[in-house]
Amino acid sequence: MTTMRSACVKEIIAVAAILFGLPPYALSQPTGTKNPAEPDSTLTVSLLTAAPGDDIYELEGHAALRLKSSTYDMTVNWGLFDFDSPNFVYRFVKGETDYMAGAIPTAYFIEQYRREGRRLKEQTFNLTPEEAGRLRELVEINLMPENRTYRYNYIRDNCSTRCIDIVERAIGDSVYLGAPAGELAGNVSFRDMMAYHHRNYPWYQFGIDLALGNGIDHTLTNRQKAFAPTVLECQAEQALRPDGTPLTLGTEILVAGDEHGTALAPTPWWITPLAVCWAIFAVVISLTVADINRGSVSRWLDSLLFGAMGLTGCVIAFLIFISVHEATSPNWLILWLNPLCFIPAILEWSRRCRAFLICYHFVNFAAILTMTILMTVGEQNCNSAFIPLIACSALRSTSYIYISLCGKRKELTYSIKYSVRYS
Repeated sequence: MTTMRSACVKEIIAVAAILFGLPPYALSQPTGTKNPAEPDSTLTVSLLTAAPGDDIYELEGHAALRLKSSTYDMTVNWGLFDFDSPNFVYRFVKGETDYMAGAIPTAYFIEQYRREGRRLKEQTFNLTPEEAGRLRELVEINLMPENRTYRYNYIRDNCSTRCIDIVERAIGDSVYLGAPAGELAGNVSFRDMMAYHHRNYPWYQFGIDLALGNGIDHTLTNRQKAFAPTVLECQAEQALRPDGTPLTLGTEILVAGDEHGTALAPTPWWITPLAVCWAIFAVVISLTVADINRGSVSRWLDSLLFGAMGLTGCVIAFLIFISVHEATSPNWLILWLNPLCFIPAILEWSRRCRAFLICYHFVNFAAILTMTILMTVGEQNCNSAFIPLIACSALRSTSYIYISLCGKRKELTYSIKYSVRYS
């Protein structure tokens, strides 16, 4: 949701760092002529919403607050982060990602989106001078070096939620946010909203559906839907103050462009997760039929399949048991994808472990069946591309049990015939 491309991160953070060093009154008294006890009647506050970009962290757009008076024009942004900070990727996966608040001249902010060709929309809030002054004070406090960093949460505490939260704190009461239009107007979950915004990035959504559990599957209130900046933009159009008057006074397009932004074109169907996973299933079922016909197991296939599942299971286990992301646990996919999948990937090369592997595959089949039942009753939504992969796992477990037991039966029959013949 942040607006920054990685190439711009250092530059924007450098500008923000300079501004952070200003005293708390720098934003409110740039010329030193205002009396802090008197509200600034020229101060207006507005919501700036950028259309989606083509980077992963830009797919829901970006939101910021503009504070404009007769003496200054600044945009406050809660979407700053630094890829070069120590262990950024590890901390991001673990859920310890720290974002920062910053302020830059609005002209610079607008120019960034003009260069990117992303539409930038401004919605001016209906605030009294006193409320606007309180909001400015809250922003000044937030921009202080000791307050500017916060623990980012993708769905509960981000650039969008921070904008509406600080407006409500300035007003002193909650505002009513209208329902978003179109596909997001009804009963939708966080997962549904993510899938909507990531519809041209199915592999990204595939990864999200692997990593996040049933915590993102409950029905959202209109307020919770505002975690996506493009949705908050739509809701602000019909939002109401506590007294029932409109929250916004007017709308202006600061940068013209498509409301859908610069997101990439849809992924061709033949390389979507669904198509690729069904192709994998077709290969697996063909090889499994061949295994059954010749009465032997393709160990290399199980090593590849269950090895990949084991690696994925390690990531899911990390997210469940170590990560502090609130939406990663519980994740019932752990019944299918877990580190125990390395057992068949390794032990199938040892004939001495056949009895143990038969037990493992019985347990694996039961675990997959349990997970399927949980998802069928709505405990957790399942990406449709998972279905052929789940079927592959169940099929290989079933075929191993069948081939192994049939092999034992043949060996027993042969030994009986042999003993009768020579007795």
